[in-house]
Amino acid sequence: MGTGLRRRVGGADLAAVPEVRHALREMLRHWKERDSADVAELLVSELVTNALVHTKSGAVVTATVADSRLRVEVRDFVAGLPEVAVLTALSARTGPVRPVADDSTHGRGLALVRSLADDWGIRTRPLGKVVWFELNGEAA
Repeated sequence: MGTGLRRRVGGADLAAVPEVRHALREMLRHWKERDSADVAELLVSELVTNALVHTKSGAVVTATVADSRLRVEVRDFVAGLPEVAVLTALSARTGPVRPVADDSTHGRGLALVRSLADDWGIRTRPLGKVVWFELNGEAA
């Protein structure tokens, strides 16, 4: 199956999160790995929410499937990496990410991506950044 999805979401439009999740679910409806599709929905929700909450500038979501590999990218248009992204990326060398010990839900999204995705990363762009993950079509 070679297919794709592209959606632009407006700044601070959190209603777009379930819309993107639903569009991804529809795109993956015939993907043979239902467990991985469920994980993909969770992870795209986290990345889109992060982009909308932390940048307020909107984002572009793209998803592609080739064979059994899914790649999802969320691009925002604000320079610099969020502090939690830097800490998460650095922790790849030093051990697991530990979210802040309070009742906040902030700071857990990239830790989820790191633990559930087969591969993930952050690329800076001339204007903004792209946070991406890949799933290999196997239950994560």
